[in-house]
Amino acid sequence: MASGGFRNGTSKGTLKVERNVSVYSNVKSSSFKSKPAPSPSSHASGLRRNSSGSLGSPGAVKDDAGVPGRVRVAVRMRPQNAEELVADADFADCVELQPELKRLKLRKNNWDSDTYEFDEVLTEFASQKRVYEVVAKPVVESVLEGYNGTVMAYGQTGTGKTFTLGLLGEKDTASRGIMVRSMEDILADISPETDSVSVSYLQLYMETIQDLLDPANDNISIVEDPRAGDVSLPGATVVEIRNQKSFLELLRLGEAHRFAANTKLNTESSRSHAILMVNVKRSVIGREAAAFSSENGNASHLSKTIKPPVVRKGKLIVVDLAGSERIDKSGSEGHTLEEAKSINLSLSALGKCINALAENSSHVPVRDSKLTRLLRDSFGGTARTSLIVTIGPSPRHRGETSSTIMFGQRAMKVENMVKIKEEFDYKSLSRRLEIQLDKLIVEHERQQKAFEDEVERITIEAQNRISELERNYADALENERLKYQKEYMASIKKLEEQWIMDKQKHGNDKTGFEHKDECLDKTHSWEGPLVSVSEEVIELRQLLKNEIHSRKVAEEEVKNLESQLAQWKSSEASGNAELLKLHKLLEDEERQKGKLEEEITILRSQLLQLSFEAEETGRSLERDGPGKIFTGLDSLMAQVRHPPLKDSGHEQKASIAKLFEQVGMQKILSLLESEDADVRIHAVKVVANLAAEEANQEKIVEAGGLTSLLMLLRSSEDDMIRRVASGAIANLAMNETNQELIMAQGGISLLSMTAADAEDPQTLRMVAGAIANLCGNDKLQMTLRGEGGIKALLGMVRCGHPDVLAQVARGIANFAKCESRASTQGTKTGRSRLIDDGALHWIVQNANNEASPIRRHIELALCHLAQHEVNAKDMISGGALWELVRISRDCSREDIRTLAHRTMTSSPTFQAELRRLRIEC
Repeated sequence: MASGGFRNGTSKGTLKVERNVSVYSNVKSSSFKSKPAPSPSSHASGLRRNSSGSLGSPGAVKDDAGVPGRVRVAVRMRPQNAEELVADADFADCVELQPELKRLKLRKNNWDSDTYEFDEVLTEFASQKRVYEVVAKPVVESVLEGYNGTVMAYGQTGTGKTFTLGLLGEKDTASRGIMVRSMEDILADISPETDSVSVSYLQLYMETIQDLLDPANDNISIVEDPRAGDVSLPGATVVEIRNQKSFLELLRLGEAHRFAANTKLNTESSRSHAILMVNVKRSVIGREAAAFSSENGNASHLSKTIKPPVVRKGKLIVVDLAGSERIDKSGSEGHTLEEAKSINLSLSALGKCINALAENSSHVPVRDSKLTRLLRDSFGGTARTSLIVTIGPSPRHRGETSSTIMFGQRAMKVENMVKIKEEFDYKSLSRRLEIQLDKLIVEHERQQKAFEDEVERITIEAQNRISELERNYADALENERLKYQKEYMASIKKLEEQWIMDKQKHGNDKTGFEHKDECLDKTHSWEGPLVSVSEEVIELRQLLKNEIHSRKVAEEEVKNLESQLAQWKSSEASGNAELLKLHKLLEDEERQKGKLEEEITILRSQLLQLSFEAEETGRSLERDGPGKIFTGLDSLMAQVRHPPLKDSGHEQKASIAKLFEQVGMQKILSLLESEDADVRIHAVKVVANLAAEEANQEKIVEAGGLTSLLMLLRSSEDDMIRRVASGAIANLAMNETNQELIMAQGGISLLSMTAADAEDPQTLRMVAGAIANLCGNDKLQMTLRGEGGIKALLGMVRCGHPDVLAQVARGIANFAKCESRASTQGTKTGRSRLIDDGALHWIVQNANNEASPIRRHIELALCHLAQHEVNAKDMISGGALWELVRISRDCSREDIRTLAHRTMTSSPTFQAELRRLRIEC
């Protein structure tokens, strides 16, 4: 029975992809055959507490007996089948189970038997739930805490390994196997916001590792870390799991691709080892995170805020080994015999490693098989491992049953050093700090802007207030001066009037004595007014002093303002000097540009002269024979196109190097814009020849050659230029980075327009080749189709030339393969865009084309389209099913025949149509 499977790989968004695995073997010898043995319960401690009756209770790193993670082994016997009920009716069972003692007896004969003890003995009546809880659940719980874990089934073919591990339970949920139940517990325990689960599903078939979720990926390499001993499969497909439904769909997909065959011992015998890898990444939160960082408890507040989150990574490996078999009993022959030999060799290599670990040997032959290389962490490594050995009750297979039991006994002696996989998620911390830094920068810029605005506002307000105060002060000063001047004049006038009145009042006829008395009296009478006048004069002088002081203060302020004005003028003068320097630099640049334009004009004339000389030389060679030597640019191009037979590679490189040395890439590209058609033709030929070498492509793109070629394709009407430019673009389109640049600059639209206008087969071949290269990029599928790339390919079949049709077929095959990959990964839904654009009719018509390149690409395209059920009805109505049947029978390539056969057998729609037509696939 073919079992279901899942995807392998590492989870996204973590600091590092692979887990460090330290291989540690601390073997403690023990024997359980025919003598008392320590109770399995004494070894049943692990990393976490568990219910009674389980294979191991996880809670601590070390066992209660001091064994650091011994391999746990359980034995399960399947019930008798219908054939055994009849054939073994007259014979006693060779196995007697004693589950309450965790012991079994293997009969040698009617009076003698051997006794063996295991960690758990499961009878034929044990439920799938019971098997999961005692065998796999402790391992799953350890994986959720950040440890690696392995669950593996070993036994003779037909004893129920795939039933135990990989049964989906679609008809009866109680029959769900370990794979399904493990994922249920994992998804129930993790948090979708902070944790992630990713899976891969592989098979080891004939010593090649194949991806069951992508059949085309059939030779995955193993990468080992020589220092840590870690094993990874970077080429395997990785799928992130969000719910149980998507997981079951992946199981069905993997089950459909697993190899199985009909033998005498099992009608659906698995012919490959199935390996399910589940990677669980969990963030440590709450009390665990506090305990993890407690050793830095006295750190500063800043160090606490930037403490990176802790991530625990656990990896669960579920291995459904292919059954061991004896050739004389299984009746294998032909290719099935070769499969059986490969299975037995890998299982033999695994047995040798178990023996070496059990005997504490100095050398463990891990590299004898890819199976042992994949499981090096499960036996003698850092993983928590549970092994279930399956046996049958028939006495006819006593030898196989005894071998299986002994394998389990030796595995119980293997000890692993279980280690937690815990690390800092610096990538998450970096993202968080970048967000905080961006917020701080924005806040700082906002505060800086507000501060500058406030300073500017205060400056303007101060300047306005100073101006207003100056005006008010000048007005007040003028008013005071006028006031005091008026009062002074009024006082003088009053005194004069009073003096005149007094003078007139007293006559000149009085005597001297009287006059003297009068004068004395006048003097006394004048003393009062004179005192008041002197006081007013003193007050006026004081006001004048205050006025002078205020004027000095104002003059100082005016001087300060004049000095600031002088500084501003000097700053303006320095700015004007900088402007003059920039003007001079600009004039120098203009002069340099003029010189370059003159040099380009000279080079163009030289190129024309060289072309003329090349033509003259060609004519002279026609007259005088091939003894002459090519000269100029045309000769260099001729040497690039037609290198000498002797040492051709060195001669061609020398020609290209000479071309770079004499002309230069920038100057060659500048000639693509020449007004002379001959100059453009020669220049585009040089660029096309340079683009044919991968080493030159990056230089051409960096110098703007791709843009120039696209401009030529857009503007030129010359057939020669369009053909050569299309060929150069096709060469550049073989690089993925260049493909994105071509699409970003509207290259597919230009190629589509060229394909619609051209009639020359060579031009169409170049255009079709460029589009075919672009069809192989997964990221460009929607853009390529939206800009008319697929319709342009189909439009070029009007030419009918075999080379053009071969490029069209290659492009369709590339597009179909990318669509198939996207549908498998879940990034695309719905039927194929090729069918929407009407390509299916042409594909069916040319599926049996006489030209092998066309036929091979069409056959691959049909197989890729048929891999998805949504395309099945359209393919049946379009006649593609008949071509798939023909391909599965008559195709010259075995891999394409196998792919076509597998595709038809995995599609319910195709199977129903084949049954209706009574066609055997």
